Amino acid sequence: MSAGLPRLCVSRTLHRLVRPTVLESKSGSSFLDRKFLSDSPLACSHNNNSEEGTKSNKASRRIFSGIQPTGVLHLGNYFGAVRQWVQTQSENSLFSIVDLHSITLPQDPKALKENILKMAASLLACGIDHEKCILFQQSKVPQHAELSWVLSCLTTLPRLGHLPQFKEKSARMTDIPLGLYIYPVLQSADILLYKATHVPVGEDQLQHIQLAQHLARVFNNKFGPVFPRPSAVVYDESASRLKSLRNPDKKMSKSDPDAKSRIEITDDPDAVVEKCKKAMTDFTSAVTYEPTVRPAVSNLIILHSLCTGLDANRICHENQHIDTAQYKLVVAEAVNEFLRPIRHRYMELLKDPNYLISILDQGGARAADIAQDTWREVKNAVGLTVSS
Repeated sequence: MSAGLPRLCVSRTLHRLVRPTVLESKSGSSFLDRKFLSDSPLACSHNNNSEEGTKSNKASRRIFSGIQPTGVLHLGNYFGAVRQWVQTQSENSLFSIVDLHSITLPQDPKALKENILKMAASLLACGIDHEKCILFQQSKVPQHAELSWVLSCLTTLPRLGHLPQFKEKSARMTDIPLGLYIYPVLQSADILLYKATHVPVGEDQLQHIQLAQHLARVFNNKFGPVFPRPSAVVYDESASRLKSLRNPDKKMSKSDPDAKSRIEITDDPDAVVEKCKKAMTDFTSAVTYEPTVRPAVSNLIILHSLCTGLDANRICHENQHIDTAQYKLVVAEAVNEFLRPIRHRYMELLKDPNYLISILDQGGARAADIAQDTWREVKNAVGLTVSS
């Protein structure tokens, strides 16, 4: 390890609450961006919900987060988000498999059905407890689409067109689906439908949370206080977001065409070994943690640390007698040991699709109870309720 670099304990960094950062939107409004404490309740941003939303909104904190049904989770998903979901889950937590978002791009219907169940099995295998929180399939609650329509009538084309993810996803497309353009409105509806106060997101989604805040404010100003102001909660991505094993300049992603760039929770031991062996390193044989100078080797050390809880200094010290080629096998062993119970639980769950469906049905019913109350308020406020 270079003497000029500060010592970094990766595992401790994962559990550190860093100072808040105030982010400014174009409208001048701001929201507080904080991290989670992994071993304590969700750190609350100091947004003042007294100005927006009803008294019931102010009484409780509610977490909402969604994940697309891309099939099986990879370790980037797990350490970047799902682990924190597990550590903070409660009766006021809603985690949704957002299948409506997935169809903004072409999907094979049969594969989509399978991927919804695979994602449910993945989340449960990783520790999501459907009795502690609400785990549900987005499309089972029709109020998501209904509220999305109301909110779409309150936003504008230029505002949606400025969102960076649309520009990135549509850059190589000739015929751009309308759903891809307006899906941030559906994302806002997902959040506001449950009057969520805290929304765990990656940094690439922060502008979408700003849109949800904007739409909550516009709706409340126009129709009266219904929605609380949601706060974005961003994890410490410098420590918890794994990079691609094949390109440390990119995040670990399901969309990467190179399957060796990621480790999925269902990868068998031989596959894990092969992927670790193929992981990019550099021309220096020593095992040192230098993220700026040696990002590829440092990425392997972070993976090792996340799977074992060992800090970077100890890892480097314990492996100072071997080269990076041999160290890759050490990392593979640590990953396999970490994945063994998750992999076993996933395989058991997938054998019983009816059980998975029943869990999603139960979660959908619980989510619908909340959604129906909110939708009733929205209809009354907007003037959609006519009675004799």
